[in-house]
Amino acid sequence: MLIKRSRGWEIPESRATPESVFLNRRALLGGAAGLTAGAMLAGRPGFAAEGAPYPAPRNEAYLLDRAVTPERYSGDYNNFYEFGTSKSVMPAAEALRTSPWTVKVDGLVEKPFEIGVDDLVRKVGLEERLYRHRCVEAWSMAVPWTGFPLSKLLALAKPASGAKYVRFETFLDKAMAPGQRAFFYPWPYVEGLTLAEAGHDLAFVVTGIYGKPLPKQFGAPIRIALPWKYGFKSIKSITKVSFVAERPKTFWEGLQSSEYGFWANVNPAVPHPRWSQASERVLGTDQRVPTLIYNGYGEQVAGLYKGLEKERLFV
Repeated sequence: MLIKRSRGWEIPESRATPESVFLNRRALLGGAAGLTAGAMLAGRPGFAAEGAPYPAPRNEAYLLDRAVTPERYSGDYNNFYEFGTSKSVMPAAEALRTSPWTVKVDGLVEKPFEIGVDDLVRKVGLEERLYRHRCVEAWSMAVPWTGFPLSKLLALAKPASGAKYVRFETFLDKAMAPGQRAFFYPWPYVEGLTLAEAGHDLAFVVTGIYGKPLPKQFGAPIRIALPWKYGFKSIKSITKVSFVAERPKTFWEGLQSSEYGFWANVNPAVPHPRWSQASERVLGTDQRVPTLIYNGYGEQVAGLYKGLEKERLFV
């Protein structure tokens, strides 16, 4: 007899938003957005012409205990410092050129390679997952990401035995991205994970959201989603993935290590030096809700950090 054990973030199917309702909402949003949405997505590399699999099948193992954040709220409230510090960065982010776009995989791997995003998608396939997203600034959202497990990219890379960390790097183009002209930021944006974190089932490579290719302000055409960590760990617009032996120095560590560390796991009991992390504002609502340890994914990921209690795991 097969016994299904519920995961920490799962809810009974009777409480989940029916897929038909969500898909109908997609259609309504598409109609309301009209030419604006079409223009926003037209720059994606070949997706419409080649019939990419959007919307992708939903993986029902990843459900939510809250409603999906409407796109009109999450789509116009983004951090993308390459294009400015305003949350309404969507207009500025339209300058991002996403075609062509390739990702270079190098470092301690069997054989370095470079691959186009479209080719990568065709090689590994796509699925949709409902994830929480918690920003270090104490706001949150719940979104339907489309992508594939990061473990699939690791399988393609075939890391060597000496690889302990995965280093992610975004583009560097000061002419295109005005935020990168700010000399006090350590551009390009760099993030990192341990190999164990990168191989965890929840670590997700994202190429779409709300059943469509990823809009530019979300970090098109390819980013990471790590739902148990603060959002700045989920690097956007990735151009290089390197397998390395030493822990990489990440963007926010390089800027202000006393406030932003390597691990950045969500913990309501550990405040940011300038504000509390005990609760969070949910985008699109007037709610402020209690924050959960590891953003509600503790049952799945806490084991990754056994033996690391002396590390600053929650900053």
